Amino acid sequence: MKRVLLIIGLYILASTTIAWGQNFPMTDVPKPTPHYDRPVNFGVKGGFTSSLFLATDLQVNGVAIDEIQNNYKIGYFGSVFMRINFERHFLQPEISYAVNRCNITFNKPLPTDAPIGSLPAEASITSSIHSVDIPVIYGYNFIKEGPYSLAVFGGPKIRYIMNRQSHIDFENFDQQNIKETLHPLNFSFTLGVAVNISRIFFDFRYDIGLHNMSKRISYELPPDATNDYEIHFSRRDNVLSFSLGVLL
Repeated sequence: MKRVLLIIGLYILASTTIAWGQNFPMTDVPKPTPHYDRPVNFGVKGGFTSSLFLATDLQVNGVAIDEIQNNYKIGYFGSVFMRINFERHFLQPEISYAVNRCNITFNKPLPTDAPIGSLPAEASITSSIHSVDIPVIYGYNFIKEGPYSLAVFGGPKIRYIMNRQSHIDFENFDQQNIKETLHPLNFSFTLGVAVNISRIFFDFRYDIGLHNMSKRISYELPPDATNDYEIHFSRRDNVLSFSLGVLL
């Protein structure tokens, strides 16, 4: 009889405990907000660039050069950024260090006293431009489903060119000790598309230079030179870039 009463007592105690737990459930531990849903993100990225050297009004030895061959060269960059999210929109200021490389070649004008049938020699300008870039882009996610998104973006970019670190080589010119100085402060406009997969993202962008970068060109003339021995041109560069980044 005592054993029966003990079993009944244990049963009543267990039932009461279960009922109490149902009336007062344990508080759920809040889950951390995913990186892609936070109001503000910070991140880092890096990638490669390909620059297009757009030379206009190029004159060498007093002759205008119309046919210019652009030869793409690979550069690189690294960036840190902050992304401010609001629904499907975002604002993203960045700061990056970039090295953009480009090269152009063209046929150098023949001197007026060149023999008939002479072939022009090829000259080239090769640039390796170091800069600190500060773009501020606005983006819109026209696809945003959970950790996946596809966005388009655009915005202005300020570019500070570091002339001391940059290198510009003029090859096969008649002038000697040619040096080009670029405007330190330049402006461009950025357009692009980005794909996000949780914390990882890829973006492709195209920077359009808005004005002439070249400030001045200095050189020494050969001893027998006339006033026609001069170099004059304006230039801007458009940059295509690809980057891989992560939200921190």
